[in-house]
Amino acid sequence: MARLLGRAPQGDFEVVVRDAAGSPVVIRNAPLLQDGTPMPTRYWLLSGADSTAIGRLEADGGVKAAEAAIDPDTLAEAHRRYAAERDAQIPADHTGPRPSGGVGGTRKGVKCLHCHYAWHLAGGDDPVGAWVAERLDDYR
Repeated sequence: MARLLGRAPQGDFEVVVRDAAGSPVVIRNAPLLQDGTPMPTRYWLLSGADSTAIGRLEADGGVKAAEAAIDPDTLAEAHRRYAAERDAQIPADHTGPRPSGGVGGTRKGVKCLHCHYAWHLAGGDDPVGAWVAERLDDYR
């Protein structure tokens, strides 16, 4: 996993999407790292080919284009669902800092197409992730 992440994992995670060969594609992170630091990014894309293609889409103005294409209320609701799922996993007796924001840690708009796509692949109802999926082949 360290090779796929480019560093040693700092928190608990679970592989939630694998490719046809069984290699991890998406992990679901715990909401807190092992040292208690908040982890706002619940879903993380590991796939090199998809990550590269999404990087190209972002470089081509994809973040602004996705934000313009998705109804702001629909996007806000997606952020709320994402945060609610993540926050439900925080222990009830936790008194330290908590993660904030929705997809990619943002409260409003689009910050990272990789995060949206990862949640979409994991089965999340993410309109930006679906938007990315429709365009990804053009960037491979």
